[in-house]
Amino acid sequence: MNSSLRIQLHTTAEQQAKLAELQRVFAQVCNALAPLVQESSCWNRVALHHMAYKRLRQQYPGLGSQMVCNAIYSVSRACRAVYQHPQSPFNLQRLAGKPLPLVRFLPSSPVYFDRHTLSLKDGMASMYTLDGRMRFNLPLHPADEQRFRDHKLREIVLAEQDGLYALNFTFDEGEAVDQAPMGASHAAMAMAAAGDLPEYVLVCDADDRETGLSLTPPATQATAQPTHPHP
Repeated sequence: MNSSLRIQLHTTAEQQAKLAELQRVFAQVCNALAPLVQESSCWNRVALHHMAYKRLRQQYPGLGSQMVCNAIYSVSRACRAVYQHPQSPFNLQRLAGKPLPLVRFLPSSPVYFDRHTLSLKDGMASMYTLDGRMRFNLPLHPADEQRFRDHKLREIVLAEQDGLYALNFTFDEGEAVDQAPMGASHAAMAMAAAGDLPEYVLVCDADDRETGLSLTPPATQATAQPTHPHP
C-alpha cells in the first residue's frame, strides 16, 4: 500500500528562482527524450538509459548525471501511463498500429529526486539545484520520521502550484526498507491502478499538433500548508 507525505517549502525569492530554473531545465531534458520514445516505441527506463543517457549528458552538462537519470525515469513513468493506461485514449490497443503521438512535458512538470539528489538529516533537507545544494528546514512529525525509517521511499517529487513549491514523498508501507526492490515501473503502475493520468504533459499527434488533451502527481493536488497525511 502506498501513502504520501506532502510538505510545503518556505523559500526565499532567490531559492524560488533556483527551483523554477531547475524545473524548467528538467522539463527540457524530458522533452529532448520524448521524441526518442515516440520513434522507438520504447519507454522502458533501463532501455532508455542505454539509448539516451550519454547524449543527454552531453546536451545538458549542467544538470548533473543523477538528475538526467531522474528525467529518464520521469519520461518512462509518464509514457507508461499515456501509452499503457487502459483508459488512456492513446493506449497502444486503441492506436491499433498507428504512429505513437508525442508526449510533451509542460514547464510546470514536476522534478523527480532520489536519495542522491535530496537528503534529510536532523530536520534539514539538502536538495540539488543547478547552482549547488540548497539547504532548508524540513520539520517532520515524529510519526513521519518513523515512516522514513520503517518504509521504502518510492518517490520524491518537487511540484509547484500557484507559485509555491512542495515536496511529495511516496512510501510503500507494505514492505520494509531492506526488503522492497525499487522498480522503475512500480509508481507508474500504481498510478495506473488508481486511474490517474499525468496532467503535466500534452499529447501531440504525428504532425506535432496538440490534441487538446492534457493528461500533476498527487503533490500538486493538495493545498494544505503543510500537510502530513496518514493512511
